[in-house]
Amino acid sequence: MSEEEGWEAFVKIRFAENEGEPFCPRCACSALYSIKTRRKWKCKACNFQFSVTSETIFASHKLQFRDILFAIALWTNGAKGMSALQLARDLHVQPKTAFVLLHKLREALGTLQHEQGLSGEVEIDGAYYGGYVKPSTRAEHRRDRRKLANQSGKRRCVTVMRERNGRTRPFVCSELEGAKLAPTVIGSGSIIYADEAKSYDSLHALFEMRRIDHSKSYAEGEISTNQAESFHSRMRRSEKGVHHRIAHHLAPYANEMAWREDNRRVSNGEQFLTIAAAGLHHPVSRQWKGYWQRRKEAA
Repeated sequence: MSEEEGWEAFVKIRFAENEGEPFCPRCACSALYSIKTRRKWKCKACNFQFSVTSETIFASHKLQFRDILFAIALWTNGAKGMSALQLARDLHVQPKTAFVLLHKLREALGTLQHEQGLSGEVEIDGAYYGGYVKPSTRAEHRRDRRKLANQSGKRRCVTVMRERNGRTRPFVCSELEGAKLAPTVIGSGSIIYADEAKSYDSLHALFEMRRIDHSKSYAEGEISTNQAESFHSRMRRSEKGVHHRIAHHLAPYANEMAWREDNRRVSNGEQFLTIAAAGLHHPVSRQWKGYWQRRKEAA
């Protein structure tokens, strides 16, 4: 793919709702002047000059269009994700460049995951990630790593709420905080499936609850949290096999795995278009703009 073809692909994806014809992102006017030497347009109504990536998460990009599309294609193919170091090697760019690009894509996908509430049959479950503490070599020097005093302080909980055969929404919070958050995320009249953790006892007053005691069985007929645990399984494999250290940016990684879990049956081509469109319809990132130029703005 040439750079010109990459730019044309960006135009078609960005303005897909107008059959690929550009329009002003500020006033939606289609009457434009074309500045072909700079690959820009100028709106005849408001005089705003813009490019295909203006006011999107790809704004102020320095990578070529074809390289961004190539990065999205490579990232799409990773069932458990792709590390920034691997992408940097494939694109022949600095690891920081790949790191920021991937986090921008995760931010866009996170917006997709959290734009709607949940309803119907919803499973809720929590698991801990990050903060690995290496055991001592000699057995007599080893400490119980389950105790808080012997942990690194970096270990954090991800509580996931997942519709059966529907959308997945993860939150970086304890199961107790997740239970308090559930009424704002899950619609009234829904049925919630949870394990025996006491954190979810308060939800009995708000929802129809169906509980499973994992000390006795993992499933009893339709009562289980298997789909929520499927998310945690993918997240765990991503942490151990791809990223290794995810505690500092746990929420973006959780959003990525939630999106991958929800779209695991969708073809790679459709996933690629969804990711590219999500980035081109997401506003400029306040967290990742100018990240390593020390110009990061407050969220």
